[in-house]
Parts: sequence; C-alpha cells; structure tokens
Amino acid sequence: MKMYLPFLMLLSTLALAQGSPEHTPKPLATLVKPADHLTLEAALELAKRSTAKAAQLDKQVSIAVLDASGTVILLMRGDGVGTHNTEAARRKAYTAVSTKTNTLTLLRNARANPDTQNLNTLPELLLLSGGVPIWYRGNIIGSLGVAGGGSPENDDAIARAAAIPEKGILTSK
Repeated sequence: MKMYLPFLMLLSTLALAQGSPEHTPKPLATLVKPADHLTLEAALELAKRSTAKAAQLDKQVSIAVLDASGTVILLMRGDGVGTHNTEAARRKAYTAVSTKTNTLTLLRNARANPDTQNLNTLPELLLLSGGVPIWYRGNIIGSLGVAGGGSPENDDAIARAAAIPEKGILTSK
C-alpha cells in the first residue's frame, strides 16, 4: 500500500485541479468560430455579373475577387485594358475587404476628413472607387475590385453589379 500512496495522492491532486475554474477547459464555441468561404464558382459568377454590367456601359475592365483574408481567388483583365488596371483592381478589392467599406465611400470620407487622408499612404490600400466587400449573412466573405471602367461612378456601378442576391451574396450590407 505504501508503494501506491504517492500515486493515489497524485491522482487526487489532478482530480481536484481539473475541477477548479482556472483549469476548466473553455467550450469549443469560444475558441473556434465557423466561417462561410467564397468559392471559385461564386467568384466566377461575381465576375460574370460585373463584366455584364461593364458591357452595358461599353467598357472592358479588370476584375479581382479576393477571399475574406485578402487572398486572390480570381484575377482577370479585359481585352485591351491597361495592365496597371489589374493591380489596381486587386488593391481596390484588398482595400474593401480590409476596411469593410466600399472604396468610393472610403475615398469620399477620406477627402472630407483630414485625419484619414493618410490611409492612401499604406502600401496595399488604394483609395479609388471600384472596390466592394462581399457580404453573406451579415459577414464579409470576400471582396471584388474593378478597374478600367472609365470613371469612378462606372467602376463603382460595375463592382456593385456583382451581387448574387438570390443566393444572399451582396455587395452592400
């Protein structure tokens, strides 16, 4: 029995420690959050809807679709669109997902507020219209950026046209 006594004491100490609040494991729900992800199929549909709007305006554009972490899912350049527009589309999409704001609104807010004008100095942000967050069930699941539409209003309208409302995928909250 003397041989087992230290082992039994250790077991009872461990049992007490497990029951104390500071050692009680947290429920999984507080440690892991489920997330919806934008698929390639959705990215292709978003791009298709944007290019359809661009065609209505007789424009060719570059389009970038990013996931919620800012990683590129799809990047495309319309026929004859300047190569700089492809990077501009990506950065507009990145700005929209990063700030959770469409870039036309962000641009106008930055112009109106001297304290936020320096946002344009951050390396990846681009304060030009044409970037929109992609929303699903109240959460951002990605973003879309458009460049080459000929005007701030065109780029914004083309980006917003990407929404797939019948599936709950929106370009505004």
